Amino acid sequence: MVSTRSEPARVIDRTTVGAAAREARAAALDSWLAALLPETSPQVALVAVGGLGRRECAPHGDVDLMLLHRGGPEIRELADALWYPIWDARVGLDHSVRTVPEALAVARQDVKVALGLLDLRYLAGDRELALALRGQAAQQWRRTAAQVLPALREVTTGRWQTHGELAFLLEGDVKEARGGLRDVSILRGVGMAGVADAARPAVRAAHTRLLDVRDALHVTAGRRVDRLLAQDREAVAHLLDLADGDALLRRVAQDARAVAYAVDDAWRAMDRWNRPSRSPSRRPIGRDVVEQDGEAVLARTAVGPRPEPGLALRVAAAAANARLPIARATLEWLAAFCPPPPTPWPATAREALLTLLGSGAGLVPTWEACDRYGLVVGWLPEWSRLRGLPQHNPVHLYTVDRHLVQAAAEATAFAREVARPDLLVLAAFLHDIGKGLPSPRPGTPPDHSVLGAPVAARITAELGLPPGDAAMVEKLVRLHLLLPDVATRRDLADPVTIRRVAEAVGDVTTLDLLYGLTRADAAATGPGAWSRWKGRLVASLVDRVRSTLDTGEVPPAPSPDRGLVAGPLPAVHIDGERVAVAATDRRGLLAAVAGCLDLHRLDVVTADVSSVEGRTLVQCAVQARFGALPDAEALQADLRRAALGQLPERLNRRKPVRADGAAARVVWHRDAATDAAVLELRAADASGLLYRIARALEGAGAEVRAARISTLGGDVVDAFYLLGQWSDPAARSEVERAVLAAAE
Repeated sequence: MVSTRSEPARVIDRTTVGAAAREARAAALDSWLAALLPETSPQVALVAVGGLGRRECAPHGDVDLMLLHRGGPEIRELADALWYPIWDARVGLDHSVRTVPEALAVARQDVKVALGLLDLRYLAGDRELALALRGQAAQQWRRTAAQVLPALREVTTGRWQTHGELAFLLEGDVKEARGGLRDVSILRGVGMAGVADAARPAVRAAHTRLLDVRDALHVTAGRRVDRLLAQDREAVAHLLDLADGDALLRRVAQDARAVAYAVDDAWRAMDRWNRPSRSPSRRPIGRDVVEQDGEAVLARTAVGPRPEPGLALRVAAAAANARLPIARATLEWLAAFCPPPPTPWPATAREALLTLLGSGAGLVPTWEACDRYGLVVGWLPEWSRLRGLPQHNPVHLYTVDRHLVQAAAEATAFAREVARPDLLVLAAFLHDIGKGLPSPRPGTPPDHSVLGAPVAARITAELGLPPGDAAMVEKLVRLHLLLPDVATRRDLADPVTIRRVAEAVGDVTTLDLLYGLTRADAAATGPGAWSRWKGRLVASLVDRVRSTLDTGEVPPAPSPDRGLVAGPLPAVHIDGERVAVAATDRRGLLAAVAGCLDLHRLDVVTADVSSVEGRTLVQCAVQARFGALPDAEALQADLRRAALGQLPERLNRRKPVRADGAAARVVWHRDAATDAAVLELRAADASGLLYRIARALEGAGAEVRAARISTLGGDVVDAFYLLGQWSDPAARSEVERAVLAAAE
């Protein structure tokens, strides 16, 4: 028996990736583990399950072993003699000791154990005993499939909810997330039950590549790890001979989608298999499309030697609106025989696309299925550039392609608010089409709105849209960030702000479309892209711009409530998420209020400083950083002390934490307000940042009239309205240095 601690390290290659390396590791482990079982152990078998059972051995993977026996009091002593050398060798071990009936009984109670037994492989000892368990486990699996597969589906769905979807995660778990390696085992189990074909070429290829990714992760980290962290991305890509981390993410996304789609298809096959036998009914759901057995299929009359170019789009539109999956055989036939529409598209194909994009919740799964079979690139060649394109801002849940489809689906919620819902969903679908394109000016970050507008114009021309409609979509793509950017970064009470937005938009129809697009874009981005206050700010901007477009006059800004400065000073008023503090001295008041709010874990969204009857009034809109709002009485007392200059000294010791090392920068806008210049700070977000910046501005002699705080992920774009023209470059430089020093 070999039991030295160094043996696994000597025989197992932990530095290479690929199928040959996995096979070599499995062979080395087989030989070493088999030698651990004494030859004088009759009626005992050592078997492998899990990764070793499948010969998918990662460089730092665990081994899952079972010691099978026919009974006898000496089995525990034998098991200890077997397991301890493995532990001593620092090899991760999951182990069990069972008879064949015990193993089958556990499998009947635990679907994960039952699935694991399907990978059982003999290593040493009584071969007949191992083969008996393997055969009986497979028979039991097939015999109880009607009960075990729904249980497996429930377990799988719970795992997906915990780990998310690998295709759309920046740091996904390549084993446990939806579309990962664990799901390939699910497909193998469904296939062994005889319910569905699980060994498709696309799944086999995806499986091999995902195994390679996990190998590279282990080699890079030097330990067992299944999550593809950002810090490891470039090294993993290098080991896999990929160009960079983005290329790796795109490949992982495509492989995960192939696996996830196959699992969804397997579940549908299980549902059909588990239904009571009956003759399949056919129900028309669209021209040339019928529902059969819960799926959308081609009508028999549509299958011919020369299918209409728009047929695939009509099938997709009918399926999405009926909330039905398209049958696999139908997708395969369409991919093989249905040509894409000619340019410009005929009206029937264009109408089918718009119907598909306007189908709401049915759009995403239908689009994914069509993309899996190559139909989408035939419709829109630009799609190949976007497929799987990662978005590195953590606010985004999805890759660019999925985000566009999701935005179109979300836009249907606002269809009744606009005059042209068809243009709304099309603009939502194309709004980020410029992402991934290089900047025309080297060294300058690309503006995907500007880059995407001509691409959208070209696509709409190919679709055959009338020139006026095409121009509207191009304009919406170019301006799709206008409303959220202005609402969160500019003073909505300033007439210059409203007038400029009104001039850019031009008319109420466009304004309504932009408003719907803004909300659809935010909903498709993720919960971090929107908040109640952001929604209120955008709605307020839209209302004021609409009034300006209707009347030609900017509506007057509301005057501060005089009651907020009445009575003894300092005066504090708290009304939910609105905070007002009045004092006699303007200097230092904004910084004091901001610092106190930060101590109470409140984020400032807007801040306005005004003079009312000779008194200074700071009004802030706030939102709780974590959980509920703080106790109003405690906050009121602390704000009163802050207004008197009694802030804790620890506020001055807080520094921003910048994970990416990017430097803060300042941008000036001297024509963006009626009576002030706007200083924009772009920096990493950090607790107490507004407090320090306000102090720096006041120390540099700048008088702040208003502040607008915009946070996206870990970054902020804070806009400060500084009273005066600020035409002197030296004065601007002095303020800029003070602000950057406070942000560093």
